[in-house]
Amino acid sequence: MTKTTWRLYVIRTTKGALYAGIATNVRRRYQEHVTGGPKAAKFLRANPPKELVLNRRIGSRSLALRGEYRFKQLPKRSKEAIIRAGRLAFDRTSGLIRQ
Repeated sequence: MTKTTWRLYVIRTTKGALYAGIATNVRRRYQEHVTGGPKAAKFLRANPPKELVLNRRIGSRSLALRGEYRFKQLPKRSKEAIIRAGRLAFDRTSGLIRQ
């Protein structure tokens, strides 16, 4: 049995806002957001995506959900610093993001 690997991704909208989510296939998920179909996030239907700015392998779905939650709790300047650095360091047990 193969274990599914989940990823945390961040999209910048045309207005500069950031949207974070998790998926096993980020390319497919990003395309769903871009096309604005029924599976696209409501936020991204109202704020069209401009670019995918972060795509990091996390591991299990549970850990990805914790990482996504912790990322969303960060102030925007911290999120931007993570995006500029191109790396996301987090504790694999708690999901806490280290800066």
